[in-house]
Amino acid sequence: MFFSFLKQIFIYVFWLRWVLVVARGIFVEADLCVMTRLLGYVDPSEPHFVAAVLTIAFNPLFWNVVARWEHKTRKLSGAFGSPHLACCTLGGAILLLNVLRSHCFTQAMLSQPRMQSLDNPLAYRVGLALLGVGGVFVFSSFLALGFTGTFLGDYFGILKEARVTTFPFSVLDNPMYWGSTANYLGWAIMHASPAGLLLTTVVALTYTVAILYEEPFTAEIYRQKASQAHKRS
Repeated sequence: MFFSFLKQIFIYVFWLRWVLVVARGIFVEADLCVMTRLLGYVDPSEPHFVAAVLTIAFNPLFWNVVARWEHKTRKLSGAFGSPHLACCTLGGAILLLNVLRSHCFTQAMLSQPRMQSLDNPLAYRVGLALLGVGGVFVFSSFLALGFTGTFLGDYFGILKEARVTTFPFSVLDNPMYWGSTANYLGWAIMHASPAGLLLTTVVALTYTVAILYEEPFTAEIYRQKASQAHKRS
């Protein structure tokens, strides 16, 4: 059991490293000037910035490793007496971790210099609009999936009849993740924060890893469900 847990961590870290290498190869030339300018405002060794990076990277690692472990062992369901209670408990833990991540993100922005070219009413309104759009995607995703669907219920054996394809999933894949990214981007622009923009890049990369890690597994869960239903019929 312990080695299975470690294996999931190593797989996730491998995906993270792979995405970072690919992203570096794609964006290094195009974004070098922009990144250099942003880094001129940011001290990456500042404790609040480091804490923000760690919480951003840790959260998807935590929920993916725990959910995979539960799917293989059903230990959480056994400990809590039911898969629904176990899933809700994990969901509560994820929410608390996300609150901590947002707090660290904000503190990292406040501890670093502002960018004067972003410190104007127009940029603030753009950031506010991004925050609104991101909020719509996050909230509508939650309504479409429900609590257990949002917080990895399929890993606990709590499956819907089929994967959700209604709005916002009809216009965007993984709207919860990209809505959250838009929220952080908008929040960073509203604060005219280069540190926030860099951290938003970390958020986007981390979610990209999570998607690469989660999508095939979730698709396989529903493929197995469809196969079992076909055999019963």
